[in-house]
Amino acid sequence: MVSRLSTGSKLFAACNYTFLLLLSVACVLPLIHILALSLSSGAAASAGIVKFWPVDFTTSAYENILGKKEYVTAFSVSIQRVVLGTGLNLLLTVTAAYPLSKESSYFRYRTFYVWIFVITMLFSGGLIPWFMTIKSTGLLDTIWALIIPSAVPVFHVILLLNFFRSLPKELDESARMDGAGHFTILWKIFVPLSLPALATITLFSMVGHWNSWFDGLILMNNPENYPMQTFLQTIVISKDPRFLSAQEAELLQQMSDRTSAAAQIFVAALPILLVYPFLQRFFVKGIVMGSVKE
Repeated sequence: MVSRLSTGSKLFAACNYTFLLLLSVACVLPLIHILALSLSSGAAASAGIVKFWPVDFTTSAYENILGKKEYVTAFSVSIQRVVLGTGLNLLLTVTAAYPLSKESSYFRYRTFYVWIFVITMLFSGGLIPWFMTIKSTGLLDTIWALIIPSAVPVFHVILLLNFFRSLPKELDESARMDGAGHFTILWKIFVPLSLPALATITLFSMVGHWNSWFDGLILMNNPENYPMQTFLQTIVISKDPRFLSAQEAELLQQMSDRTSAAAQIFVAALPILLVYPFLQRFFVKGIVMGSVKE
């Protein structure tokens, strides 16, 4: 028997779809505006006449950013950081979350160690001790200075351990009865079943490493080691003269702060926009299932 929707249900569905459509448009239009602004002349941007289509089309902002060999170097540094940093984040997050997901009867000090992790989220040692620690270990001006300090993201550990705790305990028990060790259980049972949570923390890690610029600014003495976001900050925001030739200075005159900032935002957002659609189907499930238990 086919049930018919009531008038109230149809009205609710129509309002719901309309709201979601308007919300989607509200999310997309600012990005379109940023793209149009980055492709407009400085005068048009300063006059505030650019809406959703470029005015006095020009690629000056992108020429200034992309037409530099330093940009290619900075881009490669960011790629290395995302690949190495995300890989290390996943490895350490998985290996830390697995033992912490066990019951206190099986892992006696489980709660104690969880609280040690949580305390690091609530209290920080401060910027100066953080910098001095990295300097004393000889990591300054190396790619590892951008990776190792954030190698264990505690929020990701908590998210994943809660996801592990939501898996049926019978899987663990039956595997141990068959003689499987912890590494076998982790990599052949827990990890394959945790793709939604792993996709979620992968996306978080990628976005965090890709968008970070401040640590590159204070941990890299040589500008050639800057990641892309730090490099863009020096040439677009600070307009550091060390990076500007006579031709590039002329390009800056054709731009305004608004077109420069728009180009920076769009270039920085583009890689994540390309990656997100492939991880989106796991994202909501990973967030919800990883937050059910403590």
